[in-house]
Amino acid sequence: MKEKVVLAFSGGLDTSFCVKYLAEDLGYEVYTAIANTGGFSDEELKNIEKRAYELGAKKHVTIDVTQEYYEKSIKYMVFGNILRNGTYPISVSSERVFQAIAIINYAKEIGAEYVAHGSTGAGNDQVRFDLTFEVLAPNIKILTPTRDLILTREYEIDYLKSHGVTADYTKMEYSINKGLWGTSIGGKETLKSNQTLPEEAYPSQLKETGSETLTIDFEKGEIKAVNGVEYSNKVDAIRAVEAIGEKYAIGRDMHIGDTIIGIKGRVGFEAAAPILIINAHKMLEKHVLTKWQQYYKDQIANNYGMFLHEAQYLEPVMREMEAYLQESQRNVTGRVIVELHPYRYVLVGVESNYDLMKSDFGEYGEINKAWTSDDVKGFTKILGNQTKIYFSVQAKNENK
Repeated sequence: MKEKVVLAFSGGLDTSFCVKYLAEDLGYEVYTAIANTGGFSDEELKNIEKRAYELGAKKHVTIDVTQEYYEKSIKYMVFGNILRNGTYPISVSSERVFQAIAIINYAKEIGAEYVAHGSTGAGNDQVRFDLTFEVLAPNIKILTPTRDLILTREYEIDYLKSHGVTADYTKMEYSINKGLWGTSIGGKETLKSNQTLPEEAYPSQLKETGSETLTIDFEKGEIKAVNGVEYSNKVDAIRAVEAIGEKYAIGRDMHIGDTIIGIKGRVGFEAAAPILIINAHKMLEKHVLTKWQQYYKDQIANNYGMFLHEAQYLEPVMREMEAYLQESQRNVTGRVIVELHPYRYVLVGVESNYDLMKSDFGEYGEINKAWTSDDVKGFTKILGNQTKIYFSVQAKNENK
């Protein structure tokens, strides 16, 4: 009997090569699996399944982990307002872990001796897949033909042609990875420090030239309604925001960051829903959280985002950080009003019963109601004590 290998399959060039190579050159019984994190339509999934069987897969399965991805990752990224380097909503980075978890669980389910992926040796994904596989199934061996053979795109295309594969992989000028929490775009421009992606590289094109108002309602930090329409399923709410925001080509940017393997990397992305939701949520928090709640939550969130990007999702401390982020959201309830324009947006304001501006203590820059001018004079004098002592000591030493 042939040994079984489960291949994380996307239908792209690298994983298509892996199916043929593993089955025909190495003699494995190849089972292909795609873990959908919300980036594929039903038609795309059918085409991927068709391609897997055409390439020689013994069996192909589609595993939908979109809801799990929201509940165990996206929710906490919103709670933490997480944008890596202040820009990137950790789209593909966070997806890969959940795809890897789904793939390795399937491999264990069918009793596979091997699991495989098509990552190259020059990116982050190889670490995310390998580490997840090793932690959850240390007895299942990992195969990585694309990485081990150091293959070029041209070699893979020629190999597939020589093995009777007629699909045309040469038309894919840009590498597109789409998921519920954003789309990454890689191309020749992202390999250069002084270039950016052209307009046509983005999957979503500008469709609206005017403006409109978008309202996003949050309840305890989670998105509840979009333009007054309530959603029990948060995934549907995210898609509703995406459908509105992408028409204005909102959420485009270039992420420049430090990779897990130590080199600098650039990737373009479009993420209308994540950018609008995170920044609306952040504005609401500014109104309903105290100064120190915001400060300490930012420290936790920064570390959570870093660990998530660095393939450390399974590290136990992540569950503890999630508990903190969840607790921080108990008063993050209200509506955020956003004005949309082509390529940009304006955060107009918020409406919330927990708004800390709505108090009887005073109105900033206008009138104080809960203290007197003498109170402020005494407070300021005490507040400055340590600094005044420092300058006094400095002056004495300088005059010696």
